[in-house]
Amino acid sequence: MITALEIIVVILALLIIGVVVAQKSKTQGMGAGFGGGAEDLFGSRARGMDALLSKLTIILSIAFAICTLLLGRLMHTF
Repeated sequence: MITALEIIVVILALLIIGVVVAQKSKTQGMGAGFGGGAEDLFGSRARGMDALLSKLTIILSIAFAICTLLLGRLMHTF
């Protein structure tokens, strides 16, 4: 059981890394605050793939946290 959870945690971690890297940046760095990316800062909503990746990040993060806590409990580390 512990080995299976360890494998699941590693797979979830790799998936989270992949999903986060695939997302577009919300701002273009420091220049966005000075008018360079004002249209992106005000009134725009994530659509399509951005929305999917955002939701997937949340779901994977929650699954990762639950599996990690469960694994810690089974290994009696807390």
